[in-house]
Amino acid sequence: MRKNIKLTAAAAATAAIALGLTACGTSSDPASAKANGGKEAAAKPLVVAASPSPHADILNFVKDNLAKKAGLDLEVKEFTDYVLPNTATQQGQVDANYFQHKPYLDDFNAKNGTTIVPVVNVHLEPLGLYSKKLKGIKDIKAGQTIAVPNDTTNEGRALQLLAANGLITLKDGVGTSAKLSDITDKKGLEFKELEAATVPRALNDVDAAVINGNYALEADLKPAKDALVLEKSEGNPYANFLAVKKGNENDPRVQKLAKLLNSPEVKKFIEDKYDGSVTPAFGTPQA
Repeated sequence: MRKNIKLTAAAAATAAIALGLTACGTSSDPASAKANGGKEAAAKPLVVAASPSPHADILNFVKDNLAKKAGLDLEVKEFTDYVLPNTATQQGQVDANYFQHKPYLDDFNAKNGTTIVPVVNVHLEPLGLYSKKLKGIKDIKAGQTIAVPNDTTNEGRALQLLAANGLITLKDGVGTSAKLSDITDKKGLEFKELEAATVPRALNDVDAAVINGNYALEADLKPAKDALVLEKSEGNPYANFLAVKKGNENDPRVQKLAKLLNSPEVKKFIEDKYDGSVTPAFGTPQA
């Protein structure tokens, strides 16, 4: 589930997307697709917004190796934040997105009045604790500083990881919505809240940092090797999925992509390329 983009940059990116996609004529409006019997939409490229790694990498594997045979014209648009992919999907500037997990989407929809829905789970990126100064979790001591993502769902997820490894104690029942104020025992640690995309760049300035899997990969970290601790995969609710604006779930192009993303070929690609740092999540519950 991105880089510290200024408001002006975000606005410019949105305008650029709108201009570019007007030219290629995407069709994300359910009413329009229905009125044309779905034929018009099916003839156009399926434009998917995605984070660069591993999301866009996986989509580009599908595009280069599987899409043509399936009769799918796939176009991948890369985004480096966690906001524009959903707003672009909601506004019809792209047809779908692939970058987020369900807790983040639920929070985003509630706060922004959007109607984005999951289609199919694809992979899991274990959240990890990293350090350039410490060799192991036992080296973390009182007085040291840990950076954590500042968005609602990922901060809660980060705090749960720290609590599960005995570094802090949280209030009972706070779950993945935990905030710094829910820490009942910091054990002498200090915390620095940063936008998720910027956390890897803070590794030199803090003692340790909790980093999202995709941003760890983009920073040339190998989660399975470099993390002091990683989330457990079993029972993990943070599978990343293909998502669309509600009403577009049955777009034939979306259904083709969903099937390809859950194919044996994609499973093998994920396992071979990421060596445990990213794992397939086919069949993982979405809710």
